[in-house]
Amino acid sequence: MSQKNSEGKRSARERLQEQRLKEESRTKRKRTLIAAVVVVAVLGAGAGIAALVAGGKDDKKKTAGPLVAPQGATGKDTVTIPVGKPDAKSTLTIYEDFRCPGCGQFELGFRDTIRDLEAKGQLKTDYHLVTLIDGNLRGSGSLNAANAAACAQDAGKFAAYHDLLFKNQPQETDDAFGKKSRLLELAGQVPGLDTPAFRKCVEDGTHDSWVKKSQDAFSKSAYHATPTVLLNGKDVYGDQSNPLTPDKLRQMVTAKAKG
Repeated sequence: MSQKNSEGKRSARERLQEQRLKEESRTKRKRTLIAAVVVVAVLGAGAGIAALVAGGKDDKKKTAGPLVAPQGATGKDTVTIPVGKPDAKSTLTIYEDFRCPGCGQFELGFRDTIRDLEAKGQLKTDYHLVTLIDGNLRGSGSLNAANAAACAQDAGKFAAYHDLLFKNQPQETDDAFGKKSRLLELAGQVPGLDTPAFRKCVEDGTHDSWVKKSQDAFSKSAYHATPTVLLNGKDVYGDQSNPLTPDKLRQMVTAKAKG
């Protein structure tokens, strides 16, 4: 083989080797670039998620506001709104959600009996307002209605407004009470309730944090459904084999008052 051919073959091998080295270098740079882009994207996404989480926390804190219990709230954690004479011998404890159809049925059947027994001084009713339906079906009607009822408590009109809300209860899937304008509209049917102070309380969600506290207390209790109805601490509404009726309630309360 001539020296010229040998040199030519070496040059070809050198050029091929040089080309492979260049391609390997380009591939390495490309991989490095892709890795860098992925890292930046992950960091960017993480920052975005962190911002969302932080923003959510800030928004929640901002919208919840300070905890303000309605006037006259009693009991542990002041999450109870009492109706009736404090010295009544019987106490009816009711856990209710203004969007709950079962609560609406209870109110429809028992409202007049309860109010009559309260008026006679034989019964005190302790209301606990909860927001189960908002959690189950989404929306804000349970929260807004409960806040509005607490605002009515501030004005000394809780019972009348409470009863009116249940009389006008929308379908469970209709978050009509999520509109504060609807709650204010209904307030106009309660004499003396629709005042600037009441409107501001409703629109500002003054008692929103208190309502959430009431819901938290209910979640931690032994009761998990609405309505939950207790008479002197005993569940009297949940036994389907021995259903409570207005007459039975009246008899038990009257007997306690006499005894």
